[in-house]
Amino acid sequence: MNFADFTNMVPLILSSFDNMIENTSLNKFYQRATGDLPDGIGTQNGHFNVFETEKLYDKKTGNRIMPYSRRDYYKVSLIRGHSRAEYADKVIEIEDSALLFATPRIPYHWVPVDSDQTGMFCIFTAEFLSRNNAGVFLDELPIFKPGALPVFQLTPEAVAELEYIFRKMLREIAGDYVYKYDLLRNLLQEIIHYGQKLQPMSVLTAPQNAADRISSLFVELLERQFPLESQHQRLELRTAKDYADRLAVHVNHLNKVLKAKTGRTTTDIVSDRIIQEAKMLLKRTDWSVYDIGYTLGFDDLAHFSNFFKKHAKITAQSFRS
Repeated sequence: MNFADFTNMVPLILSSFDNMIENTSLNKFYQRATGDLPDGIGTQNGHFNVFETEKLYDKKTGNRIMPYSRRDYYKVSLIRGHSRAEYADKVIEIEDSALLFATPRIPYHWVPVDSDQTGMFCIFTAEFLSRNNAGVFLDELPIFKPGALPVFQLTPEAVAELEYIFRKMLREIAGDYVYKYDLLRNLLQEIIHYGQKLQPMSVLTAPQNAADRISSLFVELLERQFPLESQHQRLELRTAKDYADRLAVHVNHLNKVLKAKTGRTTTDIVSDRIIQEAKMLLKRTDWSVYDIGYTLGFDDLAHFSNFFKKHAKITAQSFRS
């Protein structure tokens, strides 16, 4: 089975996971929640906002809009109510109250089990807690690293402490204090450190559909990187291990799942997609072969040329001409 055949299978693979494949940007989040983008979104200092879960509805459907599967921002949620957090091959059952940390690097699905869902959450971009703004490397924090399971069960006392911090955030963001975003960064870091001191919840379920979920999220991660529209872009995930780390699964397990679904290894599928993009760039842009190789993750022209010839059975220059 080649890459095109695999991508043709994607709608079937994803049929049980429709909520997982819609990208949720900050713009889309606000269009659903409020209809308007707040002032200051996308500024060099990053974006931050905080919400009460029970007061937030999809303006078009009237439904609660908390369960996004994939985001281009970070999110910290104080969850109250029976729900599940579903990752690639893991499901965490939340019986009552939990603190959940979400990063755009790791897809997940939040599923409410009953309608009695309350709580609070904040969303923010990496720039908001960047090294320049807060002295933090977000993805180096243990709570946001691939492989972590950042869902923490909370005692009633912990819920009260965290709700106090979230409500303080609500008060501050509504105020006119000139340094309020500096204060909000401090409150956010307080919640992050609070979470890092907690014990992660156990994985309670080994779902039968884990292989389907792994396949769907692998495709989502792969396709999210394309198209490459600027020479300043660069492919971030190139190896099987890169994808396995993002999905928090062992690389051998990822290979096993994809081999069973497609008859091909992770490396073969990724390589075919890179070649597909390389051919498009060679035909439709005037970028140099070196620049095309660089955007596709190759530091060395010879390495890219050898890779292209091996998989396309023709040199990159000959393909372009």
